Amino acid sequence: MEPLTPTEQQPDNDLGRLDNLAQLLDNRFRIPGTNFRFGLDAIIGLVPMVGDFVGLALAGYLFTIMARRGAGPLVMLRMLFNVLADAAVGLIPFLGDLFDFGFKANTRNVMLLKDYYAEGKKRPHIGWSLAFFAVLFLAFAGGVIWLIGMGFSQLIAMLGV
Repeated sequence: MEPLTPTEQQPDNDLGRLDNLAQLLDNRFRIPGTNFRFGLDAIIGLVPMVGDFVGLALAGYLFTIMARRGAGPLVMLRMLFNVLADAAVGLIPFLGDLFDFGFKANTRNVMLLKDYYAEGKKRPHIGWSLAFFAVLFLAFAGGVIWLIGMGFSQLIAMLGV
């Protein structure tokens, strides 16, 4: 799929949908008498484990749409960091719930995408972004396998086998 450009009709619809979804997930509700806002992501995050995975899946959906819209690898990396930070901290009981109420990863990612489009730079084809993440994933997986191997070799050395 070719990345969309700001002059095409569909991007305004896509950005509108992304913005609406981010607002629903991060800012839909307000605590009466305050300016404190929160969304469905914070509410479903209160359900241990399941809520965090549902929130991660919804953020993944946003991320996928943004990738199809032609976000470059570096902006996608920043968006991925937001999603993973939200998911990782979200797994910590109580602290993760408080973090969900304040961090608003989905809104941050939509703002990153809007800022990226406002720069007016040529957007890469999604294949380049996917290739970048494939290399990043393979490097990460290789590092994990290496660390596991080192751990096993240390264990074997300690056991004298």
